[in-house]
Amino acid sequence: MPKEKPALNDAMRKKMSGKSHEKNPINGTKFTIAISSAKGGVGKSTFATNIALALKKIDCKVGLLDADIYGPSIPKMLGINDKPKSDGQKLEPIIKYDIQCMSIGFLADQQTPMIWRGPMVTSAIKTFTQKVDWKNLDFIIVDMPPGTGDTQLTFSQDIKMDGAIIVSTPQEVALLDVKRGIKMFDKLGVKILGLVDNMSFFTGDDGKKYKIFGEGGVKKTAEEFKKEFLGEIPINPEVGKSGDEGKPIVEANPEHEISKIYLNFAKKIKSTYL
Repeated sequence: MPKEKPALNDAMRKKMSGKSHEKNPINGTKFTIAISSAKGGVGKSTFATNIALALKKIDCKVGLLDADIYGPSIPKMLGINDKPKSDGQKLEPIIKYDIQCMSIGFLADQQTPMIWRGPMVTSAIKTFTQKVDWKNLDFIIVDMPPGTGDTQLTFSQDIKMDGAIIVSTPQEVALLDVKRGIKMFDKLGVKILGLVDNMSFFTGDDGKKYKIFGEGGVKKTAEEFKKEFLGEIPINPEVGKSGDEGKPIVEANPEHEISKIYLNFAKKIKSTYL
């Protein structure tokens, strides 16, 4: 009786076929930077929008891709109500404040729930990375959704992602998910540029700093996983107000203390890649 042939593993198949799985860079872009947290409600979209604008302020050509399919925030934060144009082959990104933008929120009513299964999410992400006419960008900033699911896997496994910035509040309940996100990126071979402590404290009228969500948790997590701690962003009502009005703080008031923090982050990103 003939012996059963051993099953081929992935490495053997690649070797025999002479092909290996290559990540696909997003056409028209040099570097893809993900803004992630794996936890919702920590200010990730605010960070993604303002860091994109800060990079633009220091003479980088920037795109902003809203990859949060189920809860897109970028249309509101940038005050965009237009639909993207198409030539039948590719979508044209919408230009706002001199950055190129794309979001599922541009294609659907903002109050329409996205009741999609995993394959539909993957298809949407591939449309935004392969069928949008991004033009000569130094950086494309990707606002990632919460969690460690289909969107994160698609970007990490199928698309050339050059780095990720992890945003979190310092409270333990947020950091539990953040730690899962760090492990995911490490396992998938995505470089983590560092961690940001967002909404780290509030300065009252008395001049005292109030640590509403706890203290030091993000920095400790960075040290635990041997990642760089990029710094803190305090709570400031102007940040939320400007985002709600469709003109984020970096654009509305470049001299604001929060804007200067974002500009320092942007300079670090630029010096790392360009």
